[in-house]
Amino acid sequence: MTALFEHALRLHRQAPDAPLPRDGEPYPDGERHRRHRPESRQEFRLQGASVARILDRHFADPDAPAGALVDAFHDVHVPIHPNEHIGAAARRAEPRRVRRTGRWLVRHSTDRCSVTVGLALLAADHAEPDIPLIQTIGLLSDRFGSLAAEALMRRQGGAEALLWLARRVTGWGRVYVVEALCRVGAGIARPWLLREACDGDFLNGYFAGKVATAAHLHEAVLGGDLDDDVADHTGRLLRIMTGCEGMGTTLATYPPAAAVLAAHSAYLATQAPTVERYLVAANIAGPLAEKAPSENGCTPAQRDDVVRQYLAVLNRQDWCDAVHAGFDRDGEYAAWFVPNVATRLSLRAFSSPGRG
Repeated sequence: MTALFEHALRLHRQAPDAPLPRDGEPYPDGERHRRHRPESRQEFRLQGASVARILDRHFADPDAPAGALVDAFHDVHVPIHPNEHIGAAARRAEPRRVRRTGRWLVRHSTDRCSVTVGLALLAADHAEPDIPLIQTIGLLSDRFGSLAAEALMRRQGGAEALLWLARRVTGWGRVYVVEALCRVGAGIARPWLLREACDGDFLNGYFAGKVATAAHLHEAVLGGDLDDDVADHTGRLLRIMTGCEGMGTTLATYPPAAAVLAAHSAYLATQAPTVERYLVAANIAGPLAEKAPSENGCTPAQRDDVVRQYLAVLNRQDWCDAVHAGFDRDGEYAAWFVPNVATRLSLRAFSSPGRG
């Protein structure tokens, strides 16, 4: 069976600047794990403790090779996030042996459970030579992204390594890595955070507000650095923050919300009309118009001014023409957008067929 590291490396070489297709699924050990029993409630409450006991026994034997752990974790619950029990077991053992064991399991294991434990051991260490190894296994980001982000944060040069990984992961892996970037690498990654962090996935709601805060979005949009790329990404951030209650920071809890909304709506009037910009702006204006101003971080006067500015742009003839030319009115998205946004805002482009 192919080692998971080799599986990730092979897929990465096929498209070195893009996320792995389907996040690398199916893994080489997929058949084995389709029959994997669900964890019990007791295992969930004590997650990581069984792994720690196995590690303690292994490290107590000075002659036990790392390969002896390949199948040791398949029948216990292995957390995919940093875990205090596993971290404590790593600290109890001799550091060089922990490092060697973690490296071997990540590079050579054919089972995702032991690869996860190996990555957890590396996440308790700080050796810089392991960065490429951690980045590569982190490309299988749904399973390994959280521990890879933790491991990279602990290393000098980790911010650059996190940025490399952030450009090549999606889904939950993107959540883990972008959140880590916001914590330790926002300075180095600021241009990317201001322009590319949100890729349109629903899960962006978990980190959109953290990106806005860590990248000092308000300074970029109010300080004369606003360009089309920053403005378009700002629109995506604002759209997410109008409706991510229960996931992350909303406009109501983002102090510069009113100022950023005003700057974005004003800059939108200078941009060339596109369907994507139209839809983003409409999906910001809709919640602004319907919710109480305080729910969007605005006073009533601020909210009204921003909504008027958005509608003034959206109802311009050139913007209506762009929608008529490029929007699929028969698609699944249109079936939701027209009654829930366009009709409620009385958008001219949708007022009657063929007219704007």
